[in-house]
Amino acid sequence: MKVIIATKNEGKVREFRKLLLPLGFEPVSMTEAGVEADITEDGETFEENAHIKAKAVRELTGSPVIADDSGLEVEFLGGAPGIYSARYAGENATDEQRNQKLLEEMQGAELPLRNARFVCAIYFILDDKREYCVTGVLDGYIGEEPKGEHGFGYDPVFMIDDDTSLAQVGEDEKNKISHRARAMEKLAEVIKAKE
Repeated sequence: MKVIIATKNEGKVREFRKLLLPLGFEPVSMTEAGVEADITEDGETFEENAHIKAKAVRELTGSPVIADDSGLEVEFLGGAPGIYSARYAGENATDEQRNQKLLEEMQGAELPLRNARFVCAIYFILDDKREYCVTGVLDGYIGEEPKGEHGFGYDPVFMIDDDTSLAQVGEDEKNKISHRARAMEKLAEVIKAKE
């Protein structure tokens, strides 16, 4: 079954492909599906934003749609950047600029104030009667400097243990432990339970 991934973020598209294929879905990006819409994410939670994206693409295409909203919550920053993770350093900032801003704001903060978590809410609209929302979390902390070449976003500054950032693990390993992978596991369980 074809499922449209409601994102323009190529990193997310790659991750979703790897996670959805084993579940028997044929994932396609918005671009591949011919969807050019700019969707305004004006929800107040990750779950609301994921629902807004999924609903918008579903209304445009009539196809099954999966959308996520995810981001980083840092204890020292009172949960910021949160739903504003992608726009944290400005609308067109690069991953490097967002990471630099985060590290600057974290200067002088010690553990446990550096504790952080990645959150991913996934909203899946299968048809007019079946809609599912699940959330996955990956706990860690913000390192002192970027490390690693893999992944995207805040992965280089997000430490999963004392020596390793999320950007230092390979794609296959990340797809087993990430917040998105954990949300996908929950979604797979929900879908199987409803069949």
